[in-house]
Amino acid sequence: MAKVVLNRKRRKRLEQGHPWVYQSEVASIEGDYQPGDIVDVYNHQNFFLAKGFINPNSQMIVRILSYEKDEAIDQAFFYRKVKKAWSHRERFVPNVRSCRAIYGEADFLPGLIVDKYEDTLVVQNMALGMEVRKELILEALLEVFSPKAIYLRNDVYVRELEGLEQEKGFWYGEGPTEIEIEENGVKYIADIEGGQKTGFFFDQRQNRAAIKPLITSESTVLDCFTHTGSFMLNACKYGAKHVTAVDISDHAIATAKQNASLNGFSNVDFVVANAFDYLRDEVQKGTEFDVVIIDPPAFAKSRHAVKKALRGYKDVNLNGLKLVRDGGYFVTASCSFHVHGHMFEEMVQEAAFDARKVLRQIHWSGAGYDHPKLLSAEEGDYLKFAIYEVNDRG
Repeated sequence: MAKVVLNRKRRKRLEQGHPWVYQSEVASIEGDYQPGDIVDVYNHQNFFLAKGFINPNSQMIVRILSYEKDEAIDQAFFYRKVKKAWSHRERFVPNVRSCRAIYGEADFLPGLIVDKYEDTLVVQNMALGMEVRKELILEALLEVFSPKAIYLRNDVYVRELEGLEQEKGFWYGEGPTEIEIEENGVKYIADIEGGQKTGFFFDQRQNRAAIKPLITSESTVLDCFTHTGSFMLNACKYGAKHVTAVDISDHAIATAKQNASLNGFSNVDFVVANAFDYLRDEVQKGTEFDVVIIDPPAFAKSRHAVKKALRGYKDVNLNGLKLVRDGGYFVTASCSFHVHGHMFEEMVQEAAFDARKVLRQIHWSGAGYDHPKLLSAEEGDYLKFAIYEVNDRG
């Protein structure tokens, strides 16, 4: 087994539990290896730190699998990891049938995403070392979940950075690619073949439930960037009088309509529009809502895009806040990792100042229980979600 020796002056990230070794942290590599092989990682004093798989073509040259020197990376290893990941979901989301079942590094299976849609698993593998061991992973998934089918959504560019081809299709068994799932008592149709990510955004599970206290039988709700209607559907479930759901995508609105029909909700207006333009137009009209929800896609895909992203976030938050009736509630989120929590809060505060509103924070959170986060890896801290009570400043 090859041996990776780390620089003396590097940050002690690995000892803190960070799951990656970067190229810049490596002093030397002793022994022969092939990309994807398991290697041992040592510090400059020849002290064993961890083992993982190596890919010299990636900036993350080693992804950590184990901190035990003698632990074999075999079939039993992957079974234990998959079983532990599923046990976590069963404990924290009791009786769950659809959720994120494996969340890569946070479940100590770097690069591997598994979402469970009833009896179908959707797998996304973004690391060469996992691809090399895909048959061991398949056996572990079959043993733990006994799925009817497993669908691959390896149609992501990051695979090419690992030297892997993009692909999608059934890996095991066959079944429908549109699957009815249920979350928080709400039904959805998830498109595992053509939908974004693997077909559904499970990370907002607890946050969608968190809007329940905001809603009364008299509430009017605006859900901007509704996508397939998840917040809209929860608002309806919790008894909203009327909901307006806005998205720029015809396909997204068609899916949101389908989901509303599936749940028997008819108190919704669906609007295909650019949310930036829609919000400005409604402000000009003097429209007011009891609850305004702003849940946009990621505006910043890199550090260089942060300033521009914050301008975009401020625009939609400013106009969203202007539409909230005095004493109403404002729900806002960002899934841009590069826009850190303090930046997001500062942006909301600036928007509130410009909108002449005083905000009282009711709730702040990130991703749900099926998206655990390693404390040592800030890369997993991407989702910001907040609920504010909105008061006019005169």
